[in-house]
Amino acid sequence: MIMPADFQVSEPAVAPQGRFVVLEGIDGCGKSTQIEALRRWLPTSGLLATGAELLVTREPGGTALGAALRQLLLHPPGEAAPEPMAELLLYAADRAQHVEQCIRPALAAGHWVLSDRYSGSTAAYQGYGRGLDLAHIAQLEQLATGGLAPDLTLWLELPLAESLRRRGERSADRIEASGEAFLQRVIDGFAELAAGQGWRRVDATGAPEQVAAACCGLLAELAAGSPP
Repeated sequence: MIMPADFQVSEPAVAPQGRFVVLEGIDGCGKSTQIEALRRWLPTSGLLATGAELLVTREPGGTALGAALRQLLLHPPGEAAPEPMAELLLYAADRAQHVEQCIRPALAAGHWVLSDRYSGSTAAYQGYGRGLDLAHIAQLEQLATGGLAPDLTLWLELPLAESLRRRGERSADRIEASGEAFLQRVIDGFAELAAGQGWRRVDATGAPEQVAAACCGLLAELAAGSPP
C-alpha cells in the first residue's frame, strides 16, 4: 500500500520517546487491516526515533497468558463461558499481564507500541454492552494498567449494518454472537467514550487506503506534538 508523501517525516525525534497508539472499534471496522498498514508504514515514516522499534500487539492475546485467556473468552469449551463479571475480570487479567510484560517495557525502551484494543474496549463491551458499572470498570482498569493510558486512540467508526455486512457468513465468536442490540450498545458506548476521552474519530466506511491515509496523518500529528 502506498502512503501519501505528505506523511513522510525527514527528521527523527532528537531523543527516543516511546509512543502508545491504540485502535478501537467494533468487529468489521477494519482494525486488522489498518494495524497491518501502519505496521508496514511506521518503520519507514521517519516518525520513530533512531534505534526505536515498533511493537504490534493485541488484546486479548498479547502474551502467552493472554493467548490462553483469549481462547477462553472468545471460544470457551462446553459450559465454560464466563458470566459478565467473570468476563470483565478475565479481560483485566489479560491487560495487567500485557501492560507489565509487553507495553510498559517497550515504552520505557523508547519503542512505539501499536495495539489492537485496550481499555476502551472493556468500557464499551462490558460497560455499555453488558451493563456493568462503569465506575467499577474504571477502578479495575486503574489496577490492571497502573494508570498507563495511550498517547493516541483511533476509533474506527462503523455503523452496525455495515459491520454485519462485512462479517457476512463468517462464524461469530462468543462476543460477536451476543446479538445486534448488544452490538449497537457497544457502538453507542464507543461514541460516548470517544467524545469524552479525546479519541480521534476515523470514518471506517471508506476504502482501506483512505482510512489508512487518515490514520497515518493522525500519527504524524502525534509525533509532531500536536494536541489530541
